[in-house]
Amino acid sequence: MADYRRGEGRFGADLSARERFHRVMHYQEVDYVSHLEFGYWDELKQDWLRAGHLPAEFQRPDGLIPDRLVEEYFGVEQFETFDARVGAFPLRPHEIIEQTEDRITYRDGLGVIRREQTSGTRTIPHFVAFPIRDRQSWEAFRDEFLDIDHPARIIPEEELAAKEGMSRTTTNPVSVYFGSFIGWVRDWVGFEQLAFMSVDDPDLLEEMVAHLATMLLALLPPVLERGRFDAAAGWEDICFNSGPILNPRFFAERIMPHMRPVMRLLRQHGIDVIWTDCDGNILKLIPLWLDVGLNCMFPLEVNPGNDPVALKKEYGRDLLIRGGFDKLVLHEGREAILAELKRLEPAVAEGGFIPHIDHRCPGQVSFDTYCYYIWEKCHMLGWPEHKIKEFPALRGWKP
Repeated sequence: MADYRRGEGRFGADLSARERFHRVMHYQEVDYVSHLEFGYWDELKQDWLRAGHLPAEFQRPDGLIPDRLVEEYFGVEQFETFDARVGAFPLRPHEIIEQTEDRITYRDGLGVIRREQTSGTRTIPHFVAFPIRDRQSWEAFRDEFLDIDHPARIIPEEELAAKEGMSRTTTNPVSVYFGSFIGWVRDWVGFEQLAFMSVDDPDLLEEMVAHLATMLLALLPPVLERGRFDAAAGWEDICFNSGPILNPRFFAERIMPHMRPVMRLLRQHGIDVIWTDCDGNILKLIPLWLDVGLNCMFPLEVNPGNDPVALKKEYGRDLLIRGGFDKLVLHEGREAILAELKRLEPAVAEGGFIPHIDHRCPGQVSFDTYCYYIWEKCHMLGWPEHKIKEFPALRGWKP
């Protein structure tokens, strides 16, 4: 069995984060595997701040603590982004409909009516109403929010030049965002209506998907032609614990044909690491995504049934993975954390797999527990101990 972790000094000076990411994702030897993560619950960051574990200056005037600052505190390598202006905008101002001591109901910038808690633990909003209900409302939404030629989508030349320079000189990997093909549509239609529409009016639903693909094919090239990219990233969140929210046949027949030319465009510009952020059980979608050229699974949630070790055995080098460390293990103590890392290690050693928590680090994880996870994970990745001890959060921390 190959082990691509060659240790410190294998390449003279350390590889840059960019070089390391590229080599891991292409099954090439590295000094040590990339150290990436996927952020934190807001409540967790606030708990750590109140306990004095995070520097007070991490908190912005609006009270939020950026994930990037916390990740860098733990030595996590970072991505830079150079994106086209895809998606739905320009947005309307939010309109408050009702507000009480602990919740607010409002119409967001796209016309979705949401009800959210404003005190206690933040939860997923309750969606009251959606802007797209039929063809007429779709066409109105499309014309207002998805106009491909809207002046707001034009990136000024000075911004393009600055981003181009960054993408070519940074030592961090650079990604380009290609958005969503059906997850956005679900957000604008609502899940129940999406399910009904896939049966009652599949042509209309496919028209929405096709419009998003047309937008990407029009707006991505000016960015792709200017920048240097290491990966492309999308977002869907279209699966439950039991599988995708629509019949896989619908994906194969109505969605994937529109994904294919976008994936081809990305690959024509040298991008061959392409992922979409999708929670839930994605097993039935993996072969469909691979077939159209999307080859990296992220964050690969374990609890719904996605096993990174089994998937690497099934798909071999065709499949790349980011994530795959069961977040629930963080609540089970050190022995469980170490056991989960050891379970993943053989697949990590073979390349094409960068392990990290399979979503944002959840609440009620102690700072000491998370330090232990980072300590053991980075040892498993092959990082030399003296470098791990240099992570600001781990200076002075005792294993």
